[in-house]
Amino acid sequence: MAAKRPDPRAAMTISQLAPERALRRLELTVVRRLEGYLHGEHLGLLPGPGTELAEAREYQVGDDVRRMDWAVTARTTVPHVRDLIADRELETWAMVDLSASMDFGTSQLEKRELAVAAVATVGFLTHRLGDRFGGLMLRDSALRRWPARSGRLALYGLLRALLAEKGNGDHQARSDLAGALDSMARTQRKRGLRVIVSDFLTPEDGEIDSRLEPSWERAMRKLTAQHQVLAVEIVDPRELELPNIGVVMIGDPETGAIREIDTRKRRVREEYAAAALAQRERTRIALRRVGAGHLVLRTDRDWVADTVRFVLAYRRMAPRLHQPPKGVAR
Repeated sequence: MAAKRPDPRAAMTISQLAPERALRRLELTVVRRLEGYLHGEHLGLLPGPGTELAEAREYQVGDDVRRMDWAVTARTTVPHVRDLIADRELETWAMVDLSASMDFGTSQLEKRELAVAAVATVGFLTHRLGDRFGGLMLRDSALRRWPARSGRLALYGLLRALLAEKGNGDHQARSDLAGALDSMARTQRKRGLRVIVSDFLTPEDGEIDSRLEPSWERAMRKLTAQHQVLAVEIVDPRELELPNIGVVMIGDPETGAIREIDTRKRRVREEYAAAALAQRERTRIALRRVGAGHLVLRTDRDWVADTVRFVLAYRRMAPRLHQPPKGVAR
């Protein structure tokens, strides 16, 4: 009996598939592999209290004194607090960096494809609950807005737009991540989850002291003060280290600058790896300072497994993160 020929479509990347087929593949991947692990009504990446008041109850040691119900306390002469009802509907906005540096990939996926997969992961796990999902696309210094809507069709429309988004080829139009975050904080004020998907590579990374804060950190801090924020960093292995492949020409996709590098020299490869490590560490520290969740997805790794590990670890840490220090009443 003749051996069964492999289906060439199975090895296709997201961008090589027709849009509808690509979206169906993404949805099946997310629902089948993630849904069994991530139980609960919402992702719960960064859990917090609700906003609606529930019934009053007697104060217990450790309760937040800011929730004291003084009217009931005065009537009963017994301290009472009001619990908060957890939010049942979230408004999620995803800001996706589609700058020229994201059109790169040397492994299983391009960085832009992995960014779309990250947005799909959050979207497919929330749209069935009635949550509204909107998107902002940053490309060539322009910020395109996709309105927040609920439902599967609306999410498909956003993902289709992300897959189809193309740059204009203008190397002088550098994407402004800090400005996009500022705009997001100003215009999208309803409380909810904010997902920032980017490689966090900015023009100043190779020009300024790595000990200084990134240009986007202040804007990110404003966002985390208002919302739950998840930062998804997209990484390709060739951005972390260079292989020994002789003399190569390396170009900056956002500025058009080209530089010749001799990868045969060990010192060159070591300096490149050290600079890449410093940039990633600078990003990690900045996101930790502002209080954003930090998920790293690589084009050469199983992004579904990495997402599961991140969410499960965050859920295990959540109770400890929200407990007051021992011996201190809230």
